[in-house]
Amino acid sequence: MVYGYVRVSTKEQHTDRQMEALAAYDIPRKNIFVDRQSGKDFERPAYRSLMRKLRRGDTLIVKSIDRLGRNYDEILLQWRKITKEKEVDIRVIDMPLLNTEDDESGITRVFIADLVLQILAYVAQTEREFIRERQREGIACAKERGVRFGRPERAIPEEFNEVRRLWENVEISGREAARRLDVDLKTFKKWAALDTEEKDVK
Repeated sequence: MVYGYVRVSTKEQHTDRQMEALAAYDIPRKNIFVDRQSGKDFERPAYRSLMRKLRRGDTLIVKSIDRLGRNYDEILLQWRKITKEKEVDIRVIDMPLLNTEDDESGITRVFIADLVLQILAYVAQTEREFIRERQREGIACAKERGVRFGRPERAIPEEFNEVRRLWENVEISGREAARRLDVDLKTFKKWAALDTEEKDVK
């Protein structure tokens, strides 16, 4: 049997291009499984249904490798599960090097496809590390220039002193003080500590 798998990241995205690509292989519509979900993992309803259907000797066709998923480590695990455990062939329309179909040298084709996939995984991982390193360098340079990250600190309101006085006199609780100032308890205590430090300096 021949099966197709289609994935788009959101319900608003169209599957037209992938469906058109699969149309050339005369796959019965009931054998095409469609997910409208992120490719961050393989916990997708249609994909899981597809995996239950696949049997030894079947062929799975996808338009491109990223339609299977975005995480190459997980793609490698799924790839081996499909090709080695289930003994199902995979055809990637946009990258024929990944195709495992070949009657004359099936073992060689699977080996080549595995090798290419591992290279892709290495390149993807290296790129992720480069991106993280560039982000770290960018953040470090920005901090040196005095750029501050995160949400800007909220200015202490005028009524703070009166609320703090009530709190210090145990007339209201810290939570009530924070509620009156429309902040959380942690912020109120931070303001109170800063105010105390300023008084000590003076």
